[in-house]
Amino acid sequence: MTRPELRLDGNVLRANIAAVQRRIAPSELMIVVKDDAYGHGLPWAVETAIESGVTWIGSFDVRSAIDVRRVAGGGARIFAWVTSTDAEIDEALLHDVDLGIGTADYLDRVIARATAIEVRARVHLKIDSGLHRNGILPEDWADAVATARAAEAAGVLELVGIWSHIAEASDAEDDEAQAVFLEAVRQVGDTGAAPAFLHLTASAASWWRPELRGTLSRIGAFCYGVRSADGPELDGIRPVATLTASVVDVVDGDAVVAIGSFDGIPSTLAGVAVGTPQGARELRSIDHTRSVVAGWPGAAVGDVVRVFGAGEWGESSATTLAERIDTVGEEILTRLTSRVRRVVV
Repeated sequence: MTRPELRLDGNVLRANIAAVQRRIAPSELMIVVKDDAYGHGLPWAVETAIESGVTWIGSFDVRSAIDVRRVAGGGARIFAWVTSTDAEIDEALLHDVDLGIGTADYLDRVIARATAIEVRARVHLKIDSGLHRNGILPEDWADAVATARAAEAAGVLELVGIWSHIAEASDAEDDEAQAVFLEAVRQVGDTGAAPAFLHLTASAASWWRPELRGTLSRIGAFCYGVRSADGPELDGIRPVATLTASVVDVVDGDAVVAIGSFDGIPSTLAGVAVGTPQGARELRSIDHTRSVVAGWPGAAVGDVVRVFGAGEWGESSATTLAERIDTVGEEILTRLTSRVRRVVV
């Protein structure tokens, strides 16, 4: 039986990256590759991004940062922001990974490990701008900056960035977050040279709120053609991935395709539009390893159905499918199992 395929189009990823870079300029793109590049495959995404001239890669955790370093070589700057163990800190420092620091304790541990292994740490201090997703509180900011500056003077640390997350819930809340962020930047500038890398925004705010962008913009989903849930389509951006399945039987005019819930397609997606050689058809039911699609004239074993993709055959996007089950587009991709073969086209 033919396995389902997630077809990855490098030309589309390159075009999306270029569209994002044009949109956010002069801010620089940091392409985010967390969760195995949102289910697209980290090695492929990193290689394609490097070929496209991307110089910053956001990896979330240290383990994936090391994977990025193996693929990217020595040229890229890699940013890992999740709080890590001491052993992971050592690995990150030895592999030239920038670390995001969101607590005083983590800052102290990074300084201690950099001192112990005699490597200068590059750090980005995170201010809690109101989202409360990790980050140094404004009332503790001055002490953290003083600690970082002292370590910098001792030669074990380089303060290269200031960053934060914002809620992207409303313009007013994001404006308030930016005010907190800019005040944190000002305070750091009062203690010495201001860091070169300031990053507050992720995909949606980077795209729609240019006044919030810093010198870096952290963008993941949009680069892969996954729009925000319930958000508008993005000019110049197309889905990179197309999930296909082959017809293995035709029963009473309907096409039986070799994909099901065991492949990561939830049964609650029954009723959505999928793409066929004759245009959009209803996905009528989803079993464990097979699904039934409303037939079309001439449907035959071996025909290909597009479960999601860019829409050329009438199929829905991954984001549209995700909205049906009240989740986000990248969740549809990351839940795909090892039964789905990834193919670069």
